Amino acid sequence: MTVDGVRLVVAGAGLRGLGYARLATASGRARVIAVAEPDPGRRAQFAAEFGVPPEHVYPDWRDLAAAGRIGDAVVIATQDQMHTDPTIAFAELGYHILLEKPMATAETDALRIAAAVEKAKVIFAVCHVMRYTPYSKALKRELDNGVIGRLVSVQHLEPIGWWHFAHSFVRGNWSNSHTSGPLLLTKACHDVDWLLHLFGSAPTEVSSFGGLSHFRPDQRPENATDTCLTCPAEPSCPYSAPRVYLSCLGDPDREFWPLSAVTTDHTPAGVEAALRDGPYGRCVYTSTNDVVDHQVVTMSFADGATCSFTLTAFTPMGGRRTRLFGTHGSIEGDNSLLHITDFRTGREWTIDTESGAGSTAAEGHNGGDAAMMDTFLEAVAAGDPSLIPSDAASSLLSHRVVWAAERARATGAVVRVPAPQT
Repeated sequence: MTVDGVRLVVAGAGLRGLGYARLATASGRARVIAVAEPDPGRRAQFAAEFGVPPEHVYPDWRDLAAAGRIGDAVVIATQDQMHTDPTIAFAELGYHILLEKPMATAETDALRIAAAVEKAKVIFAVCHVMRYTPYSKALKRELDNGVIGRLVSVQHLEPIGWWHFAHSFVRGNWSNSHTSGPLLLTKACHDVDWLLHLFGSAPTEVSSFGGLSHFRPDQRPENATDTCLTCPAEPSCPYSAPRVYLSCLGDPDREFWPLSAVTTDHTPAGVEAALRDGPYGRCVYTSTNDVVDHQVVTMSFADGATCSFTLTAFTPMGGRRTRLFGTHGSIEGDNSLLHITDFRTGREWTIDTESGAGSTAAEGHNGGDAAMMDTFLEAVAAGDPSLIPSDAASSLLSHRVVWAAERARATGAVVRVPAPQT
């Protein structure tokens, strides 16, 4: 480690890689010394913003890896199906690794990653940002302190938001399970990780139901066309691309996300050109998407506790909603406030955990992004992996619960969760 802090390299300079790099440098704990990004525009903008020297600006993560261990740690924010090979390669080089979720899109690849980082003995963290928020820390503290007794059951809702689902999971990079992964993995693997964190264990069995109910050709309005800019139904359509993306102009947070995923030309003409020529102007009923738009997962734990988790497109976009039921009390949370009832005394009270940050990626996921980056950099600087609240084994376990749930949804069966790796 140098006196200037952690030397950070970034593989993948999209919105997540860029966001993590900004957090790392803003904290003063790190400096970005190299980047690998296939898109020439993003690559040049990233290098200019962070002052990366030309000799350490690469078009491919393989070129960055070929340079050897020129830094202390790497942020891997490549596309989901491109996580495995770079993670293994950088682990073998001795880099400490912050890996964007999901860990991998296939169970066999996640197992390979876990084995590689364990063999290399590097600090490793998957970006389970929900674990790091002030809200989550306060909730976990109340549970661990026995405020509601033994946790018996949980209801958890992930309200994806109607326009967010259309943006990312119908028109965007996570729309097709064959090129990305199932919705439960790409959107909600950190929800599953978070629930296991609250229970302090993994379920023994899971079941799941869900499907693609709305974003398909048979739900298309009679007069609809293939693109929003030519569609007579556009003004009354909840999924109007012009309405969503033109309204982002002038709002710095929304220009960063979701608009920067659509175009870097943040003008009305630039947005309209992107909608005319790119995927984000497509009709949501005639796109190439196949991921489910709603799903329910139920979990059973060894001690008899149960959990029900719902994720759905058909909501306003907002914070998760969770109800936790214990033997001595209950807690209702909304990603900001915790409303607690004590059955023994009848007392009711509220804990405000507001971080000042919103729930979207542009807003930093309720403070989770910044806290996670600070924790990772502190662990790297101290050489102390115990500072990371979720190691490779726990991340692997929560991902295996996701894959078990997907098998349950596909087969209609109750599926046993594989035992933790030892």
